Amino acid sequence: MYLKKVEGPRTVTLRDGAIMTRADLPPRETKRWVASRKAAVVRGVAYGLITRKEAIERYRLSDEEFEEWVTAAGRYGVDALKATNAQKYRQS
Repeated sequence: MYLKKVEGPRTVTLRDGAIMTRADLPPRETKRWVASRKAAVVRGVAYGLITRKEAIERYRLSDEEFEEWVTAAGRYGVDALKATNAQKYRQS
């Protein structure tokens, strides 16, 4: 079997013992950002699966947008990444 050469690790172990791979990240062409996809990208960066720079380039995000995801997820959890809850958590 042939494995494509990639920079960085292929898998990381999360705090709860779960294994996250690059296959768990959303596709590059993602247009609809639901909370679970945002959380996967934030987790991937936090655990070193991909770099912040790679995530921003891969998903065509602004620095500010990605930073909002990280801040919201860190303070309030995955629920804060839902578009319907964004305003509620930003006011806090």
